[in-house]
Amino acid sequence: MTEPRTGTRAEWLAARRELLEREKELTRRSDELARERAALPWVALDKPYTFETAEGTRTLAELFDGRSQLLVYHFMFAPEWDEGCPSCSSFTDGIDGTAAHLNAHDVTLTLVSRAPVEKLLGYRERMGWSLPWASSGDGDFNFDFGVSFTDEQQREGAEYNFRHTTSLYTDLPGTSAFALRDGVVHHTYSCYARGGDVLWTQYQLLDRAPVGRNEGSPPDPWIRRHDQYDPAPAAASA
Repeated sequence: MTEPRTGTRAEWLAARRELLEREKELTRRSDELARERAALPWVALDKPYTFETAEGTRTLAELFDGRSQLLVYHFMFAPEWDEGCPSCSSFTDGIDGTAAHLNAHDVTLTLVSRAPVEKLLGYRERMGWSLPWASSGDGDFNFDFGVSFTDEQQREGAEYNFRHTTSLYTDLPGTSAFALRDGVVHHTYSCYARGGDVLWTQYQLLDRAPVGRNEGSPPDPWIRRHDQYDPAPAAASA
């Protein structure tokens, strides 16, 4: 952590007003990108994806749960793991309470991972989440949407975040959007890697804290599952 620059209230106010103009510029650009995102063409899916859920086997169309829009968070939880990814767990902590608001806007939000559904539901209970969670198992869904990779792909490289890379793991995170119209599921959007930062509640709050994300190298070494952090130090006496 570098030493902060100190100054007078007048200096702070002048700098803050200048920063506000940059923030407004970013907001306007973000609004423009949202319109461009919504204008992407929809791609009809003809593959019969199925998932295991707490309610039994369900198709992708059934994951919409009666709504016309579906958001899938591709949660890193490989079949052989006993716990979900710490970073994905941190991300899910921030989105778990949004379901009712999204549902009211005709959107269903669900997690999807490759681990068996029994593991997913057990981990969900441990974490105290309520979002639906579906297992794609050994099906094609995770591979087709660019978040799971074969041993060969990890050796030779594959496309992740719409570019070829050799920095791959068995599973990686992402978010995908789907629309259901006249019984046909359409893929409308996906984002990966730092494209999901804006959805990560903790990072957005840390970006406004005095020292920001304050991360070491490599990124995210500080992230733990929320039940694995060390106890907070006692407050200093006055």
